[in-house]
Amino acid sequence: MKCDIVLAGVGGQGILAIAAVISYAAIESGLYLKQAEVHGMSQRGGNVQSHLRLSDKEIFSDLVPFGGADLIIAVEPMEALRYLPYLSPEGWIIANTTPFVNIHDYPEIGEVLTEINQQPQQVTLDADAVAREVGHPRGMNIVIAGAASVFLDVPFEKMEEGIKTIFAGKGADIVNKNLVALRAGRKYSKKNHG
Repeated sequence: MKCDIVLAGVGGQGILAIAAVISYAAIESGLYLKQAEVHGMSQRGGNVQSHLRLSDKEIFSDLVPFGGADLIIAVEPMEALRYLPYLSPEGWIIANTTPFVNIHDYPEIGEVLTEINQQPQQVTLDADAVAREVGHPRGMNIVIAGAASVFLDVPFEKMEEGIKTIFAGKGADIVNKNLVALRAGRKYSKKNHG
């Protein structure tokens, strides 16, 4: 078993929280894990990417090669397109459809989404809207993590444990809101993938 993941987004959108939840679940499932440092401008508004590699065998490099990603998990649609060269032919894109327009020449969002939807294996969702619907408007990234969970070979319960552990210091209300967001993303993905 191996799963190579590229996480993509814009600084401040919470890709490190997604990485932490997946990493927790992988470690608690007895898997090896390597994570590359975040590349790009991790300040709010700059593009950010992180590589996450999971395997039942030892991993020697923390970087996902071009054409080797099993998953691109993107919290911003244009960032999903930016990292398409990493996607393997059998890989999946999990992408938020809500743009973070942080540059003056941001492409027309319809064109961006058309390009993503032309990929053979993808799940796109308005994670911002789902997060609002479940009462956690700041939980878009956790909705995306839930949507990606369907494609991860780790028990979903371990991801839920990760939420409880990682967000414990923020109080029970935040933990519960994140659990609801995670489950909502998973439900959407199970219903709409393929």
